[in-house]
Amino acid sequence: MFNIWVDYPSFEEEMAIVKSTTANIELELKQVLDGDQINAYQKLIRRIPVPDNVLEYAVQLVAKTRVNSDWAPKLTKDFITWGAGPRASQNLIVGAKCHAALRGKFSPDIEDVKAVALPILRHRLVRNYRAEAEGYSMDRIILELM
Repeated sequence: MFNIWVDYPSFEEEMAIVKSTTANIELELKQVLDGDQINAYQKLIRRIPVPDNVLEYAVQLVAKTRVNSDWAPKLTKDFITWGAGPRASQNLIVGAKCHAALRGKFSPDIEDVKAVALPILRHRLVRNYRAEAEGYSMDRIILELM
């Protein structure tokens, strides 16, 4: 599993960012893919089959984030104010398909769902004050739900 955490830039980095993005600098971009190629890759990913147990895992994981769900554990009821919606389940599956394809697999498994869960769920959940007070980060909550 991977974890990506992007923090604020340093003062010097932010100065460089502001200078480079507010000046009249012309950049020459090199096209890597055209629209047809992007569409072809999107269609290819959507054609990857997903076993029912993987779909069930993704949908159950998202359901666990909803306070009023039958799937919600005590962790959710204690620390989450707002859970993820159906788009989270959709994105977990599409993300798992991409993750599997990039690793040469013909179909995603539960480990592929877990590999993409943090960045997909992190911004879709709202933790409550108690979670913050007790030191429960969003990542910790998601990892415990998995």
